[in-house]
Amino acid sequence: MIQEGQIVLFTFPQTNQAEGKMRPALVVRSLPGPHDDWLVCMISSQLRHEVPQVDEVIRETDSDFHQTGLKETSLIRVTRIAVISEDILHGTIGYLSKHRLDLIRSRLSDWVGGTSAPLETDKTEIAEEGTAPKKE
Repeated sequence: MIQEGQIVLFTFPQTNQAEGKMRPALVVRSLPGPHDDWLVCMISSQLRHEVPQVDEVIRETDSDFHQTGLKETSLIRVTRIAVISEDILHGTIGYLSKHRLDLIRSRLSDWVGGTSAPLETDKTEIAEEGTAPKKE
């Protein structure tokens, strides 16, 4: 049975709908309702994709690394999320500490709510209050 904080394996979808690769993902939260759906964040070993103040790096030297089941220092990509059904999972490899899970949930909330630091990729600004974003 899947639980929040577990690290699972599944084929993470590509944004262009091409077939994805089998990847680890962090189970963030169960979705409300009658379906067995879960919010997950992709995990990658490609640290160059880190969005500072949003994503979370878990290093092999961290005291809680061994429980994750990850093979190397990895990036929990908070901005790469998906909603999945438990039946498409390929298994569980470990779990994240409650402290890190809470930190990731807070960062996700701040990012979605617009209260975190601006992302480097955000190229819009509000010209005046009450107007639509203006492209640079």
